[in-house]
Amino acid sequence: MEPISVFDMLKIGIGPSSSHTLGPWRAAQRFLEELKDSNLFPQIARIQVDLYGSLALTGVGHGTDVAILMGLSGKDPVTVPVEEVKTLPLKVAEERTLWLGESHPIVFIAEDNFIYHRTEMLPYHANGMKLSAFKLDNQLLHEGIYYSIGGGFVIKEGEQDQIGATTVADMPFPINSGDELLALCAKHNMSISDIVYENEKTWRSKTEIDEGLFRIWEVMRDAIYRGCHTEGFLPGGLQVSRRSAAMNKRLLADADYTTVDDWIRRIHYSRFGFSEIIKWIGCFAMAVNEENANFGRIVTAPTNGAAGVIPAVLMYYLCFSPSKPGLDDLRRFFLVAGQIGALFKSGSTISAAMGGCQAEIGVSSAMAAAALTERLGATPAQVLMAAEIAMEHHLGLTCDPVGGLVQVPCIERNSMGAVKAITAAKMAQDSDPNMAKVSLDAVIKTMWETAQDMNHKYKETSLGGLAVNIAISLPEC
Repeated sequence: MEPISVFDMLKIGIGPSSSHTLGPWRAAQRFLEELKDSNLFPQIARIQVDLYGSLALTGVGHGTDVAILMGLSGKDPVTVPVEEVKTLPLKVAEERTLWLGESHPIVFIAEDNFIYHRTEMLPYHANGMKLSAFKLDNQLLHEGIYYSIGGGFVIKEGEQDQIGATTVADMPFPINSGDELLALCAKHNMSISDIVYENEKTWRSKTEIDEGLFRIWEVMRDAIYRGCHTEGFLPGGLQVSRRSAAMNKRLLADADYTTVDDWIRRIHYSRFGFSEIIKWIGCFAMAVNEENANFGRIVTAPTNGAAGVIPAVLMYYLCFSPSKPGLDDLRRFFLVAGQIGALFKSGSTISAAMGGCQAEIGVSSAMAAAALTERLGATPAQVLMAAEIAMEHHLGLTCDPVGGLVQVPCIERNSMGAVKAITAAKMAQDSDPNMAKVSLDAVIKTMWETAQDMNHKYKETSLGGLAVNIAISLPEC
């Protein structure tokens, strides 16, 4: 088993989907690099993109075509100006020209160059794609098959059976399960965040870890703030109204502020009752996912579709905690969340196309619950108990996006996942883990078994559930 970093579970990217947007974007970037390394650029006349399974069924609604265009153009989701995500595809469509790596122009017509295999799935994963480069005489120059396996992770055909150079056993604190994590905490008298921090130093210096985690917080914070101050309708044709800005206005009334930090302070020092705090949690979560649906910059946590849960729970902790959380609390929050996410990824899945929405909202809720529980002063056993409780009550949750868009029911589900995470943390904090009947490892195993038993139409295909029971009319691909 290869170790998974916190920075693998929490990635900065562009919405609306980690597996359908960020993953294909990264695959296209990788394909582009392969072409450059092989010195094939001067010979390329045409690029063909074949999308299979879930990518074909809901790819357009999730922005897969846009993401691949951005990747082939040489743009990076972490640094690209957000407005280019909308302007560049329009320019390609108008000029019928794609500049590969910003340097080599080829004719590109989306209707011809994107092929959607809606009834065919590649063998390894539901999110499969094939990118092919051809000469002017239609001779194949280079081809690559890639799988977007959830959370922005991408592997190329043939890599799925390879063992990485680094294994969990090479880490200072090897973690293959929740039970092993608890045993390490007990043996070394360390918190979960301490254990994970030491493992992270395998890849990065302390300064790099701290700066990287603070950057993740900045992106989360800014996404919440933008979402809470942007009105209008989301793109895609469903005419879904953005609600978080109106909620923010009602909750803060006439409060005066000019910066995001001042806004957070206003919330923190205001006196809100239980009902208002619940509304704030929903507001924070939906704000992020409204930004995500609008092709905004967010943090994949662990996926884009579930990107609002962890930021909402973290904001709850920062704004409504009786203590005054600082940078160390932020760091520890993310370290715990990342480790819980890693356990789910290695033991089950974080891909809705493989496991339904339990793999997205469920996992994010478990991650957030565990992180909050440690910051509330609970024991490592209570931390894992919180993660288990949160996931236990998401088991079997299907992924049935209406119109193939990450909007209905996805945005509201983030609010529900955040509330469940906080509830799970409070329950675990007041419970004796020795009396628990279900372990985190057991619920991870159960989640994977549930994913395997789930009908494929409930796995991000828009072929079942709400997706077929809501009357809509969207443009054809």
